[in-house]
Amino acid sequence: MELFLTGIVLKPKGLKGELKVQPVTDFPESFLTRREYYIGKSPEESVVRKVLSAKLRQGFAWLVLEGIESREAAEAVAGSRLYVTDDALEAMPDDRAYLHELIGLEAVDEVQGRVGVISDVLQMPAQDVYEIDTGARKVLVPAVEEFITEIDLDKGIVTLRRFSEFL
Repeated sequence: MELFLTGIVLKPKGLKGELKVQPVTDFPESFLTRREYYIGKSPEESVVRKVLSAKLRQGFAWLVLEGIESREAAEAVAGSRLYVTDDALEAMPDDRAYLHELIGLEAVDEVQGRVGVISDVLQMPAQDVYEIDTGARKVLVPAVEEFITEIDLDKGIVTLRRFSEFL
């Protein structure tokens, strides 16, 4: 089962195990409707916990999870990650994609044809950057309309413009 990061537990609040969580999602409102999370330092060591209560306030999610109902238990999970399964991810609008959906797409230049595969997506302050593994080296391409003309998840292809400028 593949798990996807959706939040980071920052610290406890109060005496009843409430957790302050930094959302790592474009859909923080999903914290109000999800009924369970996998919590742990990594996906491999995470355990499932049911949500007893959830609130959003000042850009953070405030959660109480089953089995973490005291300040001591909440302190023990500070720094942990919250994960969800693939079927719990929010549906993306047609013009957007999850990062994990982009990794592995075949990169095709409008002139040169196939140039490589997206091996990573780096989230930079100005915009995302696609790391394209050409086989000989890794090339970084800004994920902006000037260089990315089309992303077709069904065909597994990202079409690039002016790729040779990055070589």
